[in-house]
Amino acid sequence: MEANPASSQRRPQQAAQAAGQLIELLEVLWERGRDMVPSTPVSASQLRVLYSLDRDEGINLRTLGEMLGSAAPSVSRLCDRLEALGFVRRLPSPVSRRELELHLTSSGKAYLRDLRTRRQEALQEAISAMTPSERTALLKGLTGFQGALEKSGPAPLWRPTAKDARSA
Repeated sequence: MEANPASSQRRPQQAAQAAGQLIELLEVLWERGRDMVPSTPVSASQLRVLYSLDRDEGINLRTLGEMLGSAAPSVSRLCDRLEALGFVRRLPSPVSRRELELHLTSSGKAYLRDLRTRRQEALQEAISAMTPSERTALLKGLTGFQGALEKSGPAPLWRPTAKDARSA
């Protein structure tokens, strides 16, 4: 049992504050990674579409809109822009003549691969400067944080797949 109840009540607030600061740092790091990708940059909204299509290849506009929490016209315009960049293509659905499936092109997949590689390199550089015990604590904390979000948070837009599971 905690000796000082007020102290135990401040800890979640301090942890949330530290996590918020970390997220801001990661956003800067992520943007730096995006700036380093040689091909055409995409907006944050377009990037969410690319991530979604990478995880759920062949979904339709309605499903994508639900995943993103966006209206159909907005999602359609995002896909129009990504199609113009050569990152997305719409194909007829084999199950319904009225629906179109959304697929990443090889250029879209290459863009994501390059972006993820650059971001991974930036993360590895920072993490390699940590001690082994700090890296272990980071992994444990991030695993716990993800578990807590999955239990109590809103329905996640991101569902881990086998390719997302990586050891530290």
